[in-house]
Amino acid sequence: MHAVKPEPHWAIPQGQSAHDTFWDYVSLQPETLHNVMWAMSDRGIPRSYRTMEGFGIHTFRLINAQGKATFVRFHWKPLAGKASLVWDESQKLTGRDPDFHRRDLWEAIEAGDFPEYELGLQLIAEEDEFKFDFDLLDPTKLIPEELVPVQRVGKMVLNRNPDNFFAENEQAAFHPGHIVPGIDFTNDPLLQGRLFSYTDTQISRLGGPNFHEIPINRPTCPYHNFQRDGMHRMDIDTNPANYEPNSINDNWPRETPPAPKRGGFESYQERVDGNKIRERSPSFGEYYAHPRLFWLSQTPIEQQHIIDAFSFELGKVARAYIRERVVDQLAHIDVTLAQGVAHNLGFALTHEQTQIAPPPDVNGLKKDPALSLYAVPDGDVKGRVVAILLNDKVNAADLLTILQALKAKGVHAKLLYSRMGEVTADDGSTLTIAATFAGAPSLTVDAVIVPCGNIADIESCGDARYYLLEAYKHLKPIALAGDARRFKALLNIDSQGEEGLVEADNVDHHFMDTLLTLMAAHRVWSRAGKINAIPA
Repeated sequence: MHAVKPEPHWAIPQGQSAHDTFWDYVSLQPETLHNVMWAMSDRGIPRSYRTMEGFGIHTFRLINAQGKATFVRFHWKPLAGKASLVWDESQKLTGRDPDFHRRDLWEAIEAGDFPEYELGLQLIAEEDEFKFDFDLLDPTKLIPEELVPVQRVGKMVLNRNPDNFFAENEQAAFHPGHIVPGIDFTNDPLLQGRLFSYTDTQISRLGGPNFHEIPINRPTCPYHNFQRDGMHRMDIDTNPANYEPNSINDNWPRETPPAPKRGGFESYQERVDGNKIRERSPSFGEYYAHPRLFWLSQTPIEQQHIIDAFSFELGKVARAYIRERVVDQLAHIDVTLAQGVAHNLGFALTHEQTQIAPPPDVNGLKKDPALSLYAVPDGDVKGRVVAILLNDKVNAADLLTILQALKAKGVHAKLLYSRMGEVTADDGSTLTIAATFAGAPSLTVDAVIVPCGNIADIESCGDARYYLLEAYKHLKPIALAGDARRFKALLNIDSQGEEGLVEADNVDHHFMDTLLTLMAAHRVWSRAGKINAIPA
């Protein structure tokens, strides 16, 4: 965290990792490489909070009624599927709509498209702890789902927005020590440190030791403890005894006996042997196998995006020796990865670097499809957003077919035009505009439809033309009906049947079904080879 902060002499960059101190640290601490590989992948630029997976990096324990422990890692699996932005789109969004992700989540909940996530568990019996060639307690390592499948056991639904964001969100005090009966900790050293540090963090962030008395942090059931006084104390205690045992208040309050008698917390009993030293365990000492597994599990498109992301970040690093040292670390993960980044940075790998032997497979596993966003298609189109670029005298029948088909699949339509107000359809009906072409840019939608009608009305509109160019560059499905097909020339499309472009004389069910099928794949990846020539 210190290394990624703005550099102290000029407090630049703000909220970014593309600078010398961060990459200097990465180049000298190879245990960071696994985390950095994820950050440089498409996982680092999610399309929405609704399409993000959640991973706990720590191994906890589940304790059953008989006191038997099982190692566990927790997962959240989004039912909307997994999806990301693309790099150019992500950069532009930070300027055009820096609140995009929060707005997207809020609007989905307000519309009744409640984000859903299933809770998944990876369970490892205690006697199987050493069946892996990595340490289960190493937070820089994952447990491949190919080795230990995720068992889905429950669901979380986000069905209400806060009434006051500061009171309910900003003041929430999360803490890994807030556990329920049946869950206990392991000797993961980072987890053990967080159990201490999070309390200190809340004391400084939330104004003192009584942060647990802020309404959003109060337990919903009655409780008793010995906490008294301190800054911002809310409770007025009338009990003269704040200790046990005591004789002046009938020995009350007192600690709840541990489970199974009364349900109080009791730390899991285990035998611990060894020397106390301030060093990482030798079992944590392999740094390249897991980043390589992640790299090899990506689709070719995702791998290219990782190369591009490293190239962008390191291109901002002023010191050449730091750039070269990071590339050397990448060569220990995969030579192809390192060569791609080195080429973009203007140098070549040394002969010795090209001969670096790859790290061993993780428990004999070369790939894990679960690590890729797109290797296994998932999710549906519910909750996605389509922009409809209107024109004055738009074909009303076509527009009705579009809106009905989208509504049937739970897709939201945004009616856009060059100005706010209303436009008139060819049957005389009026349509209220949700936003202008510039006000709701293509960055914020998943697909674009241009229905037929008076296309000359918007054909020369720079914002409309840029809208389509940008959506095409960002690999989004585009549908053109009737005279709207004149926009094909703008996109430099001469042929019929290009994947990702739906076209017809009029809108019908086949037209809409084709578009919705394309949207389910999220992006038109086959278009990726064409977009470098587009100046959008």
